[in-house]
Amino acid sequence: MATVTASTEKRIKEINYSWEGKDKFGKQLKGEMRAAGTVIVTSTLRRQGIKVTKIEKMQSNGRIIEKDITLFTRQLATMMKSGVPLLQAFDIIGKGHSNRALSKLLMDIKADVETGSNLTDAFRKYPLYFDALYCNLVGAGEAAGILDTILDRLATYKEKIQAIKGKIKSALFYPISIIVVAFVITAIIMIFVIPAFKDLFEGFGADLPAPTLFVMTISDFFVDYWWAIFGIVGGGIYAFFYTWKRSIPMQRIIDRVALKIPVFGEVIRKATIARWARTLSTMFAAGVPLVESLDSVAGAAGNHIYYEATKNIQLEVSTGNSLMSSMANSTVFPNMVIQMVAIGEEAGSLDSMLGKIADFYEAEVDDAVAALSSLMEPMIMVVLGTLIGGMVIAMYLPIFKMGMVVS
Repeated sequence: MATVTASTEKRIKEINYSWEGKDKFGKQLKGEMRAAGTVIVTSTLRRQGIKVTKIEKMQSNGRIIEKDITLFTRQLATMMKSGVPLLQAFDIIGKGHSNRALSKLLMDIKADVETGSNLTDAFRKYPLYFDALYCNLVGAGEAAGILDTILDRLATYKEKIQAIKGKIKSALFYPISIIVVAFVITAIIMIFVIPAFKDLFEGFGADLPAPTLFVMTISDFFVDYWWAIFGIVGGGIYAFFYTWKRSIPMQRIIDRVALKIPVFGEVIRKATIARWARTLSTMFAAGVPLVESLDSVAGAAGNHIYYEATKNIQLEVSTGNSLMSSMANSTVFPNMVIQMVAIGEEAGSLDSMLGKIADFYEAEVDDAVAALSSLMEPMIMVVLGTLIGGMVIAMYLPIFKMGMVVS
């Protein structure tokens, strides 16, 4: 037991080093090595006939994002289906990846597998990158001896989920970016442009129109309290996201409100149902028991309202209720989804029916996002035109008035 513990500690301390040196013929060489220290790097290279001239610890450049894990899953599935051994596949992917952080992660997992851990346990050590759903599917594949097939399904699942998340982000990014740009432009006009007009109007010696006085009053407020305005807006955004990530009641409120937002709420609801159905279909097709599958589905739902509903469904299913009746009791699923699940349960093809539900709602999200894009452009143009045009007209009214008096 002591030997195993010692080797584990040594493995954990291993880091990547870059080295430079000369061989016995004086030829300049350089490379990378993973070791527990510079002494090991030097001694290893010396045994290979290389005289080391420089050793540096390599920085773990880059960060691991969900797209990296998706690509790794697809690469691993492809290699295993082609007959490449598991450890060799990890070696090829890890050493060939440009992201050193991911490369280090894969080499650590490979080292765990080499010392006797199964792949599932090796993945469970890194919950930040491999969630319970991922580990449960890999565990089911290992137990059934169909790891390559499960990895292929898992890669397809992650690609589809990532695609639908990307569509939702693209639908929300456009209006949010326009709002930010409009706020910045308005602030610049209020702080720098309108005060110049104010100095000009002071020499008129006449009463200014009400719209002009209103805009100038707002401009004075911006000039005097610009630091407070930007501080409150920036601090409010930071406080919102900080609270949202750490407060369950806040998440519940925001997710509930998000589902009720006109137009956008329906898109979010369809995307959530598509993700829910796709996750359960993938888990069930892999042979994971329904109750255990629902536990992972709840975490993958992406909306706290559906998370709580799935937990209630899991509880009812564990007491003997059918999935269809439990979903009906939750009141968050459309009637069409419930009826298709009922057909799938009766026909013994629940995974296939859930996959069709996911396909249908993913197509619905595609259509909704396309419609939103075409609808938002004229609406944003009207809002920006009204905002900027209103300020311009308000500042030119006194000039028009003076021109009429002169004529």
